[in-house]
Amino acid sequence: MSNYGSTPVVKSMKVVPVAGYDSMLMTLSGAHAPYFTRNVVILEDSAGHQGIGEIHGGDYTCEALRACEGLVVGQLIGKYRGILDSIHKHSKKAKEDDGEGIQTLDISKLKFVVKAEWAIECALLDLLGQALGLQMCELLGDGKQRDKVETLGYLFYVSDKKKAEGKLNYLDESSSSDPWFRMRRQEMLTPEKIVEQAECLHEKYGFKNFKLKGGVLAGSEEMKAVCALKKAFPNGRINIDPNGAWSLAEAIELCKPLESILTYIEDPCGPEAGYSSREIMAEFKNAVKLPVATNMIATDWRQFYHSAALKSVDIVLADPHFWGFGGSIRIAQLLNDWGLTWGSHSNNHFDITLAAFAQVGAAAPGKPTALDTHWIWQDGQNLLDDAPRIVDGYLEVPEKPGLGVTLNMEKLEQANALYNKLPSHDRNDAEAMQFLIPDWKFDSKKPCLVR
Repeated sequence: MSNYGSTPVVKSMKVVPVAGYDSMLMTLSGAHAPYFTRNVVILEDSAGHQGIGEIHGGDYTCEALRACEGLVVGQLIGKYRGILDSIHKHSKKAKEDDGEGIQTLDISKLKFVVKAEWAIECALLDLLGQALGLQMCELLGDGKQRDKVETLGYLFYVSDKKKAEGKLNYLDESSSSDPWFRMRRQEMLTPEKIVEQAECLHEKYGFKNFKLKGGVLAGSEEMKAVCALKKAFPNGRINIDPNGAWSLAEAIELCKPLESILTYIEDPCGPEAGYSSREIMAEFKNAVKLPVATNMIATDWRQFYHSAALKSVDIVLADPHFWGFGGSIRIAQLLNDWGLTWGSHSNNHFDITLAAFAQVGAAAPGKPTALDTHWIWQDGQNLLDDAPRIVDGYLEVPEKPGLGVTLNMEKLEQANALYNKLPSHDRNDAEAMQFLIPDWKFDSKKPCLVR
């Protein structure tokens, strides 16, 4: 192969599983454990550059990434599309993957929706950007559209970690000098506490728009918190995501009176009476005059086809960890052309993903909705020397080439050491729930604290 005009070659690939600390955040699937896990991909090229990417945690994803090494090392970074195509052609569907995705929020199926190779794509784009002297966002879609990306304050109900004390050791930040760091580890289950949480986040990060994670209390109680938020932030955009916990009838009953309060509703209802989530949400849209968002029923192109055909959704939260970086921008372009809206879903993540969200958000055309990010719940546990900042509610796009950030190897090793100490590396939101409600079991149609 001629080296004439070629880009550098990938010389090595390393996959490092890592763990960080979390709060007892509540969702339909249960309570977050004291720790969350991720996988970090590190590529080194022949020019001496380092490219990085971050993806969801767990041994399944880690093993999938390591299986790709032979398809990545030795390849020109300029052939990154071909490298990804090769990975896809060599991939096989897991026997346990029934194709249902996460339309019922079965967390055990999340690893089949997340595609491990997107961490490799991120690292390759990081290397290519450095080789060309361009920000990653300039390599996506139609190039850079903005210098900063609007984000929202992602609000959660939080349970009392003391109820699991001695068995599950959640991080205690009660002595922190940062008001938000102190607050995020405390119990917050009332409308007053949710408003206090939003005010604290507004003070620290400048958020003006908020989304409440629902599916925790009775829907009527959660809507009280939504109304309280709108009263506290009358000019803010307020949304709620119950992850399909409500029936169609309940979703209509809860949301119709709040058509002037909510900006959009995310996954209000799920599969029901033999109909898929896509069909049920189409019926919801016929009854309620609110834009509908999803990260559950349109997580790939085939699902999106049916969602679009049924006009089930207006806003697709196309997380690059589900869709890939090129795919996330590709659907952003399509949504913009069709008069629909793009955004990005989030999961617990380190600041490598935060930088990736900044780059994808900077390349998305049109007017994306404010992006989700869990990073505020992990802020302070950085793996980078230069994590992007959220200022005045906007995530700043790194100015340096590629992903634009620098990995701190010492912090990465510490996060890997924590990972290796954990008895399990897979997410299990049911475990912590046993300390709140004995013998608790997941039910996609019951909010987690309603038993």
